[in-house]
Amino acid sequence: MLLQLFERAALLLMCLFVLTRVPRFKEIFVKGAYAPQELAMVTVVFSLFAILGTYTGINVEGSLVNVRIIAIVAGGILFGPWVGLITGIISGVHRFLIDIGGITSVPCLITSITAGIVSGVIYRRTSAERRWIAGILAGMACEALTMVLILVMANPASLGADIVSKIAFPMIVGQISVGLIVMLVQSVEGEKERIAAKQSKLALDIANKTLPYFRNINPQSLRTICGIIKDDIGADAVAITDTRYIRAYVGVGEEYYAEANEIISEETKMTLRSGEITIRDDDTEYMNRAIRSLIIIPLKEKGEVTGALKIYYTKAHKITYSLQAMAVGLSQIISTLMEVSRVEGIKEMANKAELKALQTSINPHFLFNALNAIISSIRIDPDKARELIVNLSGYMRYNLELTDEFIDIRRELQQVQQYVEIEKARFGSRLAVEYDIDEVEVRIPSLIIQPLVENAIVHGILKVKGQGTVTISVKDLGGMVRIGITDTGVGINQETIEKVYSGDMPDNKIGLYNVHQRVKLIYGNGLTIHRLDKGTEIYFDVTKEQR
Repeated sequence: MLLQLFERAALLLMCLFVLTRVPRFKEIFVKGAYAPQELAMVTVVFSLFAILGTYTGINVEGSLVNVRIIAIVAGGILFGPWVGLITGIISGVHRFLIDIGGITSVPCLITSITAGIVSGVIYRRTSAERRWIAGILAGMACEALTMVLILVMANPASLGADIVSKIAFPMIVGQISVGLIVMLVQSVEGEKERIAAKQSKLALDIANKTLPYFRNINPQSLRTICGIIKDDIGADAVAITDTRYIRAYVGVGEEYYAEANEIISEETKMTLRSGEITIRDDDTEYMNRAIRSLIIIPLKEKGEVTGALKIYYTKAHKITYSLQAMAVGLSQIISTLMEVSRVEGIKEMANKAELKALQTSINPHFLFNALNAIISSIRIDPDKARELIVNLSGYMRYNLELTDEFIDIRRELQQVQQYVEIEKARFGSRLAVEYDIDEVEVRIPSLIIQPLVENAIVHGILKVKGQGTVTISVKDLGGMVRIGITDTGVGINQETIEKVYSGDMPDNKIGLYNVHQRVKLIYGNGLTIHRLDKGTEIYFDVTKEQR
């Protein structure tokens, strides 16, 4: 009888082994946390095993020698109290209903439910390494309880004693199979570590391949990075976004995504807002009907979400545990590389800005015009000439002392005012400048306002006849400070705005594009540029905490 019981337990082990090879179930077995639908699936499986164990039991004087308790205890120990308890109730009630009034039906109902409860307690309070031995002892204890209940409830008592004498030994000893089942499934769980190691290597390989392209991040380099990721992980499409635009998209459906295309999918917006991973494993309602599975992982720098890595598949159920582990690791590497690239970019832009400032400070044309204005003022208004000399010397000194460190906004505005006074002296009534400045405490990168003012004067005001006005504003928005430049000039054309946003400006044009890149690298979002009915509005936001 014991050998027959082991045969049935061996059949249960074989079925479980086959399930651990099926990808859909294997993913569940290697997880540490389970979704409700996964727990429901596992509960159904172990309930079927327990019921099958009842039907394949060996009849002894109206009792059944079976593996029901083995299935219940194993399910609860492996997947938690709900699986154990529900499996125990379902299989126990089934055992009672198929033999109502039977001599062992009530004891089997009681011990089935008890086995489910005990297995849940073991899951919660016993370490994974000791669960197999705890399962064996729990199974033996439950079967021993069954024997006691049969002796107590049997009528006549002699029949109960006869049954127990025949089935007690095989039923109790057979619980060794619980330990075998637990160790089998735990061996599958051990694959998590092997999978993690494999996926970590894959992520590092991808990082090594993409590293050269992070040295100069632009639409083309991001497309190359997406292509490498897509090919190495076998995805159907891969995209990288910032907080506003899809920076690169490669794969199925890429014809719908131009560079710098604005983000419109709700899944991506949800990830950017929450900072949490979004997974759709069988999505028939996604905006691109060719996509059935997707995972969107936020990219973070210093705890702030700066974009997202998006991986797409045209088939359902492709977002496996191993892919999630790899994608999360890859996103962390990408975030780090982008942050390093951003820091390098800041240094490079600061160097360019410093070079521009030095060039401007010694530009013969600029000096010639400024000195001509001073000479003219000496004859007409000596006090005005003296003031212009002070402004010119202060402006040049500021540029020569320029560093890439953050400075108080008041010092930056002082330099802007010195520049404006020189330009007003040159252009006279053609140029009016207004200031709308709130009293704020904030530090900003040096030489970031003056180029915008210069752009507004040279490319805006001087392009139209008559007087034009430039308004310089610094507004306190609570946690943010908005710095804006508005002019009543000719107005920027849309093509230039798109080139600034997309990064298509020539490398030798440092002005507006340089400021946009510096602001974007430092604060995450670049300049906001609007063409007005008359003129142009440009502004950017600075966090008060920025240092």
